[in-house]
Amino acid sequence: MMRLSMRSLTILSIKAMSKHPILSMAVQYASEMTGLPTSAQFKRWARNTIRVDSEITLRIVDEPEARELNQAYREKDYAPNVLTFPLAEEPFIIADIVICAPVVAKEAIEQGKSLEAHFAHLTIHGVLHAHGYDHEVPAQAELMESVETQILNKIGYSDPYADGE
Repeated sequence: MMRLSMRSLTILSIKAMSKHPILSMAVQYASEMTGLPTSAQFKRWARNTIRVDSEITLRIVDEPEARELNQAYREKDYAPNVLTFPLAEEPFIIADIVICAPVVAKEAIEQGKSLEAHFAHLTIHGVLHAHGYDHEVPAQAELMESVETQILNKIGYSDPYADGE
């Protein structure tokens, strides 16, 4: 019987994780908005995004809570569409993601998108932030948008950055 070194076992474990990462996800509804995606939908979108085992808490909130969190953690006085709080990135992801339902609904109308498609996009966006993606620099933004579009296309949604969508 062949004995594997600890290093070999670690490499095999990492390769196995990246092939079929495990998602542990809690979805909390703290919004009064109706017609929100189901927990199963949020989990499907996240599952198609993760690259390593991930433990994510996704909280759907209204504007006051989103604004309060944005002020407390980013010193910005508005309710954003999504906030991501990565707690660990290696060897697995642990993160809290907050999505502001009324902001998402408003943006979906303004951008001519379905509410479901926009929630899918912002869930994927938040999970990518947890993986270390960012959009502060143009090259990083281009990469993040490309990855988002690939994932959305794979699961049946159109390019959120295409004109007229």
